[in-house]
Amino acid sequence: MAYEIIALDIDGTLTNDDKLITPKTKDILIKIQQMGKKVVIATGRHPYGVIPYAEELELKKYGGYLLCFNGGMIVKVTNNGFKTVYSKEFPNEYIPVVCEIVKNSNITVNTFKKDLIVADRKVNKYTNVEPDITKLPFKQVENFALYVDFPVNKLLLAGEPKEINKFEQTIKYYLDGKADVFKSAPFFLEVVPLGVNKGASLDSLMKKMNLTRKNLIACGDSYNDITMIGYAGLGVAMENAEEDVKKIANYITSSNNDDGIYEVVRKFML
Repeated sequence: MAYEIIALDIDGTLTNDDKLITPKTKDILIKIQQMGKKVVIATGRHPYGVIPYAEELELKKYGGYLLCFNGGMIVKVTNNGFKTVYSKEFPNEYIPVVCEIVKNSNITVNTFKKDLIVADRKVNKYTNVEPDITKLPFKQVENFALYVDFPVNKLLLAGEPKEINKFEQTIKYYLDGKADVFKSAPFFLEVVPLGVNKGASLDSLMKKMNLTRKNLIACGDSYNDITMIGYAGLGVAMENAEEDVKKIANYITSSNNDDGIYEVVRKFML
């Protein structure tokens, strides 16, 4: 069966270590769109942090999709702009639970209010990673749990990998059956609505498009990519991927610095 859609994580997958899409990868992704195939950018990022890549790959012209917040939101990209076609919100009543668990740590708790990142007052070397990536304004508040009285799609916890590992299982225990918890990087822990992940959201998208998982290639490198790599007809891990990601992949391509996505597209979609 032909592969009609390719879903791509950004950091460590679509982009090289300089956060750039190489000319070879850009050209081949535009070429398959000219053939009628679709590109989905699947990321944990806020939509504002994805728009520059969507514009570079000309998704407006060819009608692509953004899968943001690790599947909490799906955005359709057309010549008329960006339209949210799906959004699932995080239950706000669990925010104080997360804040209480990490209150004596140095982990920064973040969320998103439209085009603003809101965080508590704790600071570590990873606190500014998300603001630097998305280029969104960053506001720290005294009482995060009290301040966040608006709908959110996820919480993002940023901190030293050892601290993230320490609190991951505790948060999973207290939110079991209420929310999903996973790492998107060694220094990022995501807390999202129950059932939200890249694989589940891609399943919804494929059904909307009257296609099946057999029509899908999904490429990634980190823990939050495991569900979509496992779901896709062809699940691809980058050479630079975490070992747990490689274990569930059907195919391991070259690294993000060696045009691994170009290799996949050339081999399986042309």
